[in-house]
Amino acid sequence: MALVRQQVAVGPRPAGSPQLRKLADELQPMLPNSTLEPFPGKRPQKGLRNIVGDIPGRAPAILIGAHYDTQYRPKGFVGANDSAAGTAAVIELARTLPFELPANHPEIRFVLFDGEEAPPGCPDRDFQYCALRGSRAYAAAHPGQVADMILLDYIANRGARFPRETNSSPELWQKLREAAGQVGTEELFPDSTQTPIIDDHIPFLEAGIPAVDLIDFTYGGPSSPGAYWHTAQDTLEHVCPESLDAVGEALLQILPTL
Repeated sequence: MALVRQQVAVGPRPAGSPQLRKLADELQPMLPNSTLEPFPGKRPQKGLRNIVGDIPGRAPAILIGAHYDTQYRPKGFVGANDSAAGTAAVIELARTLPFELPANHPEIRFVLFDGEEAPPGCPDRDFQYCALRGSRAYAAAHPGQVADMILLDYIANRGARFPRETNSSPELWQKLREAAGQVGTEELFPDSTQTPIIDDHIPFLEAGIPAVDLIDFTYGGPSSPGAYWHTAQDTLEHVCPESLDAVGEALLQILPTL
């Protein structure tokens, strides 16, 4: 939660902004063996950078990802859940996993994607093509290197639940649900599905890589589902350490087994 607060304190940080570039320089040393990986191409990719770290191991790698940029609108949007929480969980997993991995474990990659949110001028109907810039750049630059991908997005809202997002790979999601049962957090992963989401796992699925998007798209609570999604209400008061921890515990259980 301290990492969530650190990011929210920056304020709005859309892709390409000085605020996000400064934050990237602060987050990068928190990942092991980390680098800043620039995007190829011209605008809207120019100047954007993924933050990449890894724990060496056998190939192919397991990738854990989240995006660290925010919407450029509405005014004052600070993205506590979208996706400061996911970014914080990736970093905390990177700190903890070296003490949990067995011998001969796979390589674990940690990627904080820049440019997940749509740039100005992108119609909602074209989100898949003009947003997801960091994940598309990473998937294209690293063909054949990733075995499984787990994406963290909207993971810290109060009372969070994560039915399988229907673009997500059923077998990988079921393994995650079983891992959650082993650590007592299975109630967060009901045996049901939710609406398909266009998110940073899509470029990996298109490359034939099993991928899961952990996202509670009802962010806003049972009385007003979705009320905080892409609004200035996505603030610290609407996220909680219990949901963040439950997701992290499930991931800590599954990652050594993949």
